[in-house]
Amino acid sequence: MNEKNMDEMITPKRKIRMIVTDMDYTLLNKEKKISAVNRKAIKEAMEAGVHVVLATGRLFSSAVYYAKELEISTPIIASNGAIIAESDLSRIYYQKTLPLEAGREMLKLCRERGLFCHLYTKDAIYTEKIVNISERYLEWNDRLNEADRINIVLEPDLGTTLDREHRHVLKAVVVDKDERKIAGIREEILKTGVVEVSQSLPDNIEVMDKEVNKGRAVEFLAKMYDVHPDEIMAIGDNENDLPMIKFAGLGVAVGNAEQCLLDHADHVTARYDEDGVAQVIYKYVLV
Repeated sequence: MNEKNMDEMITPKRKIRMIVTDMDYTLLNKEKKISAVNRKAIKEAMEAGVHVVLATGRLFSSAVYYAKELEISTPIIASNGAIIAESDLSRIYYQKTLPLEAGREMLKLCRERGLFCHLYTKDAIYTEKIVNISERYLEWNDRLNEADRINIVLEPDLGTTLDREHRHVLKAVVVDKDERKIAGIREEILKTGVVEVSQSLPDNIEVMDKEVNKGRAVEFLAKMYDVHPDEIMAIGDNENDLPMIKFAGLGVAVGNAEQCLLDHADHVTARYDEDGVAQVIYKYVLV
């Protein structure tokens, strides 16, 4: 465990004007919902004039559901920063697709290991088999209204899909419990020299263009809103949150965060299932 104490209070260099929060295992609880406590803290922060930004590895259309629930007016960062857009897609501020050669190499590496790759666009997930990540989204769809459901497209040949949709593919994801297989794919895909690879959960890797990460996305919005990095608080739990934790003047790890994040965070708040987001908002923003 990191040596930082959750009760330890540090002094931000400037007043916090922007809060950026990851979603899964950070803002959302075990039921994938926003608790009443977290919702109240975020509402109060926005009423105080603070920009609140969702920054997630999720599909863009999945993040929209939560942005609507929170009545957030700032753009959403999705697919680890591959897209930054208004929730209704009326304006896309930034979009960077996965290089075609990287997509083809990911499919090859996954097939060699008997795994199923998933391709993300802004509004759909393409897969050859409903398994792991697509299975989770499918289960989540059962709880949603038809208008809010994730578009999961089952394809007979993802190679053909990639050739057809590559100008829209933002991210490739593979999930498996065998960490050796995942590590092997990570090592090989990095050799292409054109990708950024990160994890949002221990059993997956997420592959984007080499210019894409949450830190760069937060930097983009900071410039857009004329917010200094020292006026930003970023909250996360895993490797894909590390770039924004490093960029923000106040980087916060939830208590359940992976060690890589705990090692670099300025502060450790409570766990995701103990309203850690609300706790740190009240500690550093609503004071």
